[in-house]
Amino acid sequence: MYASLFALKNAGVEGVMVDVWWGLVEKEGPLKYNWEGYAELVKMVQKLGLKLQVVMSFHQCGGNVGDSCSIPLPPWVLEEMSNNPDLVYTDKSGRRNPEYISLGCDSLPVLRGRTPIQVYSDYMRSFRERFNHYLGNVIVEIQVGLGPCGELRYPAYPESNGTWRFPGVGEFQCYDKYMRASLAAAAEAIGKTDWGLEGPHDAGQYNQLPEETGFFQREGTWNTEYGYFFLEWYSGKLVEHGDKILSAAQGIFEGTGAILSGKVAGIHWHYKTRSHAAELTAGYYNTRNRDGYLAIARMLSKHGVVFNFTCMEMRDGEQPERANCSPEGLVRQVKMATKSAGTQLAGENALERYDSGAYSQVLATDRSDSGNGLTAFTYLRMNKRLFEAENWSKFDEFVKNMSEGGRNTTLSESDMSRTNLYVRFIKDHNVHKKKSIIKTTCL
Repeated sequence: MYASLFALKNAGVEGVMVDVWWGLVEKEGPLKYNWEGYAELVKMVQKLGLKLQVVMSFHQCGGNVGDSCSIPLPPWVLEEMSNNPDLVYTDKSGRRNPEYISLGCDSLPVLRGRTPIQVYSDYMRSFRERFNHYLGNVIVEIQVGLGPCGELRYPAYPESNGTWRFPGVGEFQCYDKYMRASLAAAAEAIGKTDWGLEGPHDAGQYNQLPEETGFFQREGTWNTEYGYFFLEWYSGKLVEHGDKILSAAQGIFEGTGAILSGKVAGIHWHYKTRSHAAELTAGYYNTRNRDGYLAIARMLSKHGVVFNFTCMEMRDGEQPERANCSPEGLVRQVKMATKSAGTQLAGENALERYDSGAYSQVLATDRSDSGNGLTAFTYLRMNKRLFEAENWSKFDEFVKNMSEGGRNTTLSESDMSRTNLYVRFIKDHNVHKKKSIIKTTCL
């Protein structure tokens, strides 16, 4: 580890990222925190003169793209889930997903007398107390976990056990008793009791395409009065969830000097269709007729939180035609939404890549005049493959390009081989350069 970090420092990298897993730190019981492994990493990073970004990871590790290990939620939380299965997201078939606690019970004391928001807050407060002397100087950013994979979304496309496969539309996750109660109350409030009985009956299954469903097809139920009601409620609950957690985080880390960020998923498949089905099931009410990212950007802006978005390395031409993808169009839309909301935009790559083509696309996105430029970029991920000669050479060139503000365009766009890395660049507003941070899930 030390040798790898030393090499990154010499390459001009600014620092590293690490997930701070709830399932490891509060493993022994409620309010029993063990930060010692992370304390060792912080000291190592400080000794090398690097910076650290930490992710408050309230989700499980395992079962999604890029997961190389398995870290479940704390055992005492899993015990509560076993006693009350409705604590987790549930699809219309009754399939439970233990990745993350359902936002339906955010404000209910379902975790041994504490609400999930209180549990997350206590965790972040303990972190601040343990690492107070490092915040703002060594630990420069706190990315607050907001859902599955740390992202503000519903687990609409779970890959574990082959449940979902690209480019399926996914499924709505609103069938635990807490979400159902919320839906029923919302329907009753507008005098449409029948609309609150369950989610859409015609939304299909995980691996169907939009035109194979009644809800998502070109002139489907999504574009009816009922569709508007349901999607407003479903997406609104997600934004409300993010608002609650980030409000708590803002109060806890205010005055520490650390930046706060929140991550939003880049769901680019079926973007070219009218309904944007895959975005809808994940909780982003983004259609041909409606901007679903502006409300999220405004919520983040309210708390001074950086909008961290994925799929910055992707090109439309790389995607299969039947998936109706447009990662480039999606990124352009998010850049405009963040500019309108007045919030900073940071980026990540969605898939593991080392190739020059991916690097070039990131540079092109950063240079684009439309919407916000990137204040930061994260690249997946630090491991032994990064240090292979060819990969290291391309990465080194990428670091130089980003530090020069993306003006150097010498990177080739023809190399499309896939790889595995995690790098970050932070804009220094005083010198107008971007600094690099490699991110690694080293603990």
